Amino acid sequence: MQKQVKIRVYGLVQGVFFRAFVLEKALMLGLKGYTLNDSDGSVFIEAQGEQAKIAEFIEWCQKGPRRARVDRVEMEEMPVADFKTFEIRT
Repeated sequence: MQKQVKIRVYGLVQGVFFRAFVLEKALMLGLKGYTLNDSDGSVFIEAQGEQAKIAEFIEWCQKGPRRARVDRVEMEEMPVADFKTFEIRT
């Protein structure tokens, strides 16, 4: 079953290649959607895929890449959109 979530990651998550790691992990899990740096210093993600893969992705977001420091992750389910791939947006 397909699931879609929006995720906001707070902490030291900009300037540490967080979005590049998000892209790599999402593609590895077969997810679709996008990620971007938000003006409040957080990283925003919309991800869509199989429920188990989304759960694994959310768990990974709570740790992040080695250079990042994740303080808080907020997640909300949303209706499934029609993304074709996963990308970094600016």
